[in-house]
Amino acid sequence: MFISEFLALGAATCIAASGMLINELAGRVGLFRLALWQMTAAVIMTGAVSLILGGWRSVEAWQFGYLAASSLFGIMIASTTYFAAIYAAGPRVTALLFSLTSPFALVLGYLILGETISLRQGFGVALVLAGIVLAVGLPMPRRAQVQAVGTALASTVPWRGIALGVVTAFGQAMGSLCARPVMASGVEPFTAMAIRAGLAALFFLALRLMPIRSLHPPQPFVFKHLAIGVTASFFGTGLGMSLLMAALAHGNVGIVSTLSSMTPVVILPMLWARTGISPPATAWVGALLAVAGTALISL
Repeated sequence: MFISEFLALGAATCIAASGMLINELAGRVGLFRLALWQMTAAVIMTGAVSLILGGWRSVEAWQFGYLAASSLFGIMIASTTYFAAIYAAGPRVTALLFSLTSPFALVLGYLILGETISLRQGFGVALVLAGIVLAVGLPMPRRAQVQAVGTALASTVPWRGIALGVVTAFGQAMGSLCARPVMASGVEPFTAMAIRAGLAALFFLALRLMPIRSLHPPQPFVFKHLAIGVTASFFGTGLGMSLLMAALAHGNVGIVSTLSSMTPVVILPMLWARTGISPPATAWVGALLAVAGTALISL
């Protein structure tokens, strides 16, 4: 009883932990290097599970094209902007902005697939937006500036990080939209993720090989940074995705989607423990409003 709910909350916790770890690499590891580390680790983990499950045999040629488009929007673009948003605005703000994925998916489903939007779902979108504005749109107290976590608790509105977070949420929604026909046809989830991550890893590898100075910031390789990046991938893509898939297999999709979106709330005590400073009340209320809005959209 309540197993799927605990699994969904575990997925949200893993994603929050992944964001915290990525934030530790701000200013130390370039975006494209981190993306290559993350995607390489992700394809190894998900590919191994897919081989064990025999999922590769379920992929057809037409499905590969949709997964490639999903990888372009959901990983190549969204992952890069996701890392950049954490670097610029911190994991708390990025987790909140990630809540925009549900409203974007709802609107894209309406515009492209002709799906309907109910009044309840419209109110949910309003709650998500209100939560983000409340938690991000107000300056933080000066005492909340903590250099150790970058700009995670910055005292000014991180507009650059906000823009990157919005692009991330839109890219994730587009990636999910492209993958929807494939997943509906019965493709094994870990196989789909392995294909998406594999294509992204090849893309980031190609970028790393290009002799363009702006793509290669002068940062020395440090094994500790690699370990942090791979661990973040394990929590975010490996363990987090596994828990989410298990939750979806045993529970109600709407409830699981809502509970797995608790990342903006779960990450607050993590930041409190990391910095020793309690996030302001607006951060807690805004995060709860965003989750409530996601619940109205999903349930």
